[in-house]
Amino acid sequence: MSDSISVLLNAGNGIFLGQVEYPSDIYPKSIAAAAVNNDNKTDIVVANQGAHTVGVFLNFGNGTFHNQTSYLSLWNPIALKLRDVNEDNKPDIAVLVSWSAGVNIHLNAGNGTFLTANIYPAGPGPTSLAIGDFNNDNQTDLVIADYSSNNISTLLNTGNGTFNTQIIYSSDSDPIAVAVADINKDNKSDIIVINVGSNNIGVHLQCYNYLEN
Repeated sequence: MSDSISVLLNAGNGIFLGQVEYPSDIYPKSIAAAAVNNDNKTDIVVANQGAHTVGVFLNFGNGTFHNQTSYLSLWNPIALKLRDVNEDNKPDIAVLVSWSAGVNIHLNAGNGTFLTANIYPAGPGPTSLAIGDFNNDNQTDLVIADYSSNNISTLLNTGNGTFNTQIIYSSDSDPIAVAVADINKDNKSDIIVINVGSNNIGVHLQCYNYLEN
């Protein structure tokens, strides 16, 4: 089956049962899992690049899933993360949309459904999305690698599910992937970038609630 996701249940002895496929929208590109409807069952969320949607597969609780519910996420969703961005203890969806040059935030309505996206600009050619806390306020912030501008940018969370205007930091040539970790053991989120045009990785250390270039 094309344009689908597959689930392989763990048999418990290091092997997996045969895959079960579930139809998605066109060209599923990125996937994440979390309990999105407060029933303590792991659900699946997919970015469908070709259909410009995100799809939510709710878990029945027995290892099978409901058919996908689709939400428009314009345009060209290529990566997603699940995290509570508005302090209501429900995972929300952050979607990187390359044609719209930004990040869509779909807030969780609390019953397994999601609100229409709010979009935040994030550079002309975004390619990768990661999450962290970049100003030590215990809120979920976003970082985006932007291939076209040779920059990364952060979107700081205001605490109510909205984000401030992006803060831009220079990288080397053609940043294509970004990750977040505490590199220097100071309990602050640092940023690691793969720069394919420069054949290197870059590290941006967080210092006093901002990042070093």
